[in-house]
Amino acid sequence: MPQFSVIESEGSEKYVRVGSISIAVYEYIFTLSAEWQFYRSQSSIFHPSLACVLFILIRYLSVAAMVISNYGFFSIGFTSETCQGYYLLAPSFKVIQIMVSQVILGVRTFNIAKRDRRLGIFLLMLYIVSISLEWFTNMSDRSPVVVNVTESKLYPYYQAVQILMKYSCTSGNTGKTLSAWFNYLAVMVYDLVMLTISTSYLLKYSPLSTRLERLIRIVIYDGIGYFIILTGKYGTNVFYFIFYHASNPATQCARLAPISLQEMADPEIQRLENVVLARSSRNTNTVSAHRSPFNSKSPIDTGFSPTTLRNVHPNDVDRDIRVRVERTVVVQYANDSERSSSCEKPAVE
Repeated sequence: MPQFSVIESEGSEKYVRVGSISIAVYEYIFTLSAEWQFYRSQSSIFHPSLACVLFILIRYLSVAAMVISNYGFFSIGFTSETCQGYYLLAPSFKVIQIMVSQVILGVRTFNIAKRDRRLGIFLLMLYIVSISLEWFTNMSDRSPVVVNVTESKLYPYYQAVQILMKYSCTSGNTGKTLSAWFNYLAVMVYDLVMLTISTSYLLKYSPLSTRLERLIRIVIYDGIGYFIILTGKYGTNVFYFIFYHASNPATQCARLAPISLQEMADPEIQRLENVVLARSSRNTNTVSAHRSPFNSKSPIDTGFSPTTLRNVHPNDVDRDIRVRVERTVVVQYANDSERSSSCEKPAVE
């Protein structure tokens, strides 16, 4: 059903985010000792080198960007008013992080090119054009994405599990064309230009010793590896944006701003995965259903229309229909001759 595709996209997004957070935490802890040694190698803590300043900026701006983005995604404490002042923080920090990484590549390329003045002017102009495109594509047609479950097609599901009316807060793209992926295209073009220029200058060097030759080879491999990793990351993001936006436009908002189902009326209730509606056929008797295996403190008061899920509305209540909610539910009725006696307690596997 279309409603389930939204939940599935939302779930896949959550897995990707949890995986990226795990990798980032592991990398941060693993490199703490090297970071400390790098700080100790500075001549003065009050006058750090340019490399040290850029290292601190790229490291902790990346941490801030990840924390802000995932806090808005996983949090359920936002309202429409509070989200207005928060939703632009994540894309803003993402652009600032990319700007710092591009400065690092630009400084590296400028030094490899023996600090050629004309090349330096070209790199500066390219940097200005690149960051201008990145800010524009990230901020254009942005709007806060806060989903009100009472207006959602999934409202009967949320009401069935008595979810609290709380929201997550992220930013969505309201334009007809999804412009966010153009940001990654601009970044990849900039990285490719930096790699091409630096590699061409490195190949021009005539090393006088094997040590210098080895150093040049390491710098070339370092630049190529850095480009491959960044391009792979940005390419994955481009594919994700285009694929999900083209396959189902609703999944973009579901991916960017899910309603978390982890906090509900009963703390032991877990995330809703599958919902099966059981209703009697040719019989006006009530289909009795309880929320197994979860014990609810109060019965479910709202029913569903006997047509389809798309026609469900909170005001259209059928008092003779109850809902059975489980993680995986299969309902089987007996034969037509026995249906009158078995409809009040359907067999469940």
